[in-house]
Amino acid sequence: MKESFEDIKSRYDKFRLETLMKGEFDANNAIITLHAGAGGTEAMDWVQMLFRMYSRWADKNGFEVRVLDLLEGEEAGIKSVTAAINGEYAYGYLKAEKGVHRLVRISPFDSSGRRHTSFASMEVLPELDDTVEVEINPDDIKMDVYRASGAGGQHVNKTSSAVRLTHIPTGIIVACQNERSQFQNREMAMKMLKAKLLELKEKEQAEKINQIKGEQKDIAWGNQIRSYVFCPYTLVKDHRTNYEEGNVQKVMDGEIDPFIQAYLSMF
Repeated sequence: MKESFEDIKSRYDKFRLETLMKGEFDANNAIITLHAGAGGTEAMDWVQMLFRMYSRWADKNGFEVRVLDLLEGEEAGIKSVTAAINGEYAYGYLKAEKGVHRLVRISPFDSSGRRHTSFASMEVLPELDDTVEVEINPDDIKMDVYRASGAGGQHVNKTSSAVRLTHIPTGIIVACQNERSQFQNREMAMKMLKAKLLELKEKEQAEKINQIKGEQKDIAWGNQIRSYVFCPYTLVKDHRTNYEEGNVQKVMDGEIDPFIQAYLSMF
């Protein structure tokens, strides 16, 4: 069967982007975390919608999705979810999605049918292997173990296999509950902590450089990168690249490659 022009173009665009990915960790697996922001139950539903979008995108691109930690909302949706996206260049692609995602729609949770604006944040970290050295003093880590909740196998709610690590000097907290054992959960949590500390170090270095240069950032919109408008019209717009897509449902079904390509092509 002959390939369509769109199929060939899509494969070419993917290959071109991967040749541009020169970052130290671009070829690594990714660890993503989605957090509900302002908007209550509506924001938690938004996190669930975004996680479905990224899961579908991963599936379309041949990546494996593994939930590491999940905290469900009281009424609906998800408060926060952390997942490993495994596959070559997963981090290189998904780093384009880091930031705040804004939803505008008629809320299904509002009996008056009013329009609501909700926010969710997306964190993206590379999964680091043992060759990457990040100095962590064992005395700086507080470890809590607790019973896992939700899907995860027969051990759930029977043994304290879930692990939460707190890095005392920075206040960074990571958790993992869906691996098979406490040891594996701790090992994965340590990988997440290493990646967060590395990211923090890089941010501090970037801020020092900006201070030297005298650069100032516009914080009016915070880290908002994209708006998803369901009502009164349908539009998904990336505020960094100005790339737009009028078919919101297509985007929510995982068709986000054009947004990722537009962002990565800027560099």
